[in-house]
Amino acid sequence: MGTARACHDRPVDDEAFADLVAPHRRELLLHCYRMLGSLTDAEDALQETLLAAWRGIDGFEGRSSLRTWLYRIATNRCLNARRRIPPAPVPPFTPPEPSRRGDVPWLQPFPDALLDGVPDAAPGPEARYQMREAVGLAFVTGLQRMPPRQAATLILRDVLGYSADEVASMLGVTATAVKGLLQRARTAVADPAPPAPPAGSPAEVALTDRFSRAFCVRDLPALLDLLTDDAWLAMPPASHEYHGHEAIAAFLRASTTWRPGPPLRLTATRVNTQPAYVCELDGAPAGLIVLTLRDNRIGALTRFL
Repeated sequence: MGTARACHDRPVDDEAFADLVAPHRRELLLHCYRMLGSLTDAEDALQETLLAAWRGIDGFEGRSSLRTWLYRIATNRCLNARRRIPPAPVPPFTPPEPSRRGDVPWLQPFPDALLDGVPDAAPGPEARYQMREAVGLAFVTGLQRMPPRQAATLILRDVLGYSADEVASMLGVTATAVKGLLQRARTAVADPAPPAPPAGSPAEVALTDRFSRAFCVRDLPALLDLLTDDAWLAMPPASHEYHGHEAIAAFLRASTTWRPGPPLRLTATRVNTQPAYVCELDGAPAGLIVLTLRDNRIGALTRFL
């Protein structure tokens, strides 16, 4: 990319610039993912952010921290991004009528391995969310249903802890506008879900082990016994969602992966700070199943196809 100049006429070449932004790459990727809900789109937005930062390093005068400057660029890149809507898959069976149609088909999981190196501490004291709840699928999905500026304001204020004045500067609006955007965004996520067992706790391990055994041998009664009464099943990018035991059971009975045959194989992993399983059928990949735990039950099954 040649040679750029930092503030105070200090030259920054490609290698120096890479070293300068390296500590922030992972957290900027996570920020873009929260904004866009798609890891694919977030990776593209991150590359655009770093390219814009490299091109604009001349104009960085140090009136804010480098980190804040990068967040400003990343936020605005995401606000201007166009999400790529994946085509709806055609199932190899006839699914029952869904309970409802999902409206976030671009949703993708975020591997926990990519959280390594992301600081768990917010840049300001006003953050309301801890890392785990601010990466959860339910929270990220909720952000996708907000107008983009509302989502950006909620992330910058309540997840990252920036002040109202800092957010106003990042978004190019007034502090009064930020207050209004934040109030509407908080209202949209006002109903917190029951807490999940701590990651890796005996309660989580016992629950996920029971799920794995029931799913692998297609024991439908045992699986349904693990679900909350209002549990639901979603399958991005398919729009079909099934809510409640009866609807979930009807879908699983119709699914080719649930019909009699060789046992399914599940390999444990973690995404969005939640327990998940890579699913294989006859040695072929058959999706990723993410469990959303509520108390000592499973509140949602999200199967990424």
